[in-house]
Amino acid sequence: MGTMMVYWSLALLLPLLVQSLPIDEEDLPIDCEDVFRNGSIHSGVYTIYPVGQEVPMEVYCDMGCIDNESNEGHWTVIQRRMDGSVNFDRTYSQYEEEFGEKDGEYWLGLKNIHLLTYGAKYMLRVDLEDFEGGKASALYGTFFIEPESDGYRLHVIDFKNVGGAGDSLANHNGNKFSTFDKDQDSFRWGRCNTGHQMGGFWFHYCMDANPNALYQYKNYVVNDGSAQD
Repeated sequence: MGTMMVYWSLALLLPLLVQSLPIDEEDLPIDCEDVFRNGSIHSGVYTIYPVGQEVPMEVYCDMGCIDNESNEGHWTVIQRRMDGSVNFDRTYSQYEEEFGEKDGEYWLGLKNIHLLTYGAKYMLRVDLEDFEGGKASALYGTFFIEPESDGYRLHVIDFKNVGGAGDSLANHNGNKFSTFDKDQDSFRWGRCNTGHQMGGFWFHYCMDANPNALYQYKNYVVNDGSAQD
């Protein structure tokens, strides 16, 4: 996805989530689309129930992404990085759970992402923005991850050449999730996540995308790893 690494917003084509206190379980929103259909039109934090009333899930719904490819842009954000305020250098068990703040930087958690995506077909949209306000995005027609028993294996296919970000996830498709304390990548002679501050991801051999790495601020020089004032 080029050098536009500042803002990664992974979002599913789910109905917008809704703050609701439903009485009938049949009325429980299972994703953000249901929330939107229930009348909530503003972006924000809502509660959804993808596997029933006993397992509520709090998510951020982005109502503002509108294009012809995304059914008017009702998106559930599964990951967001904007300012480096949340540490993504975490263990495998921490990545299984959610962390951060839903109205700021956060990770929804591998368990939750699996519950959201495995039972229905969803799209994935990746939005990026640099420090100068330049924006790009990538769109995939199918996105889901397997359960923990299969290492939360990634399935992301049907890339749509819109948004200008390019296809940086193709080589990550079909890979298990790896962190510095649990190596599940495809690198035969070592590990992609060789140490801390790499973050967790579905590493291949090794990465065309790594949105969970150490947050780098303006004027960071990628080729030699140095930073400039």
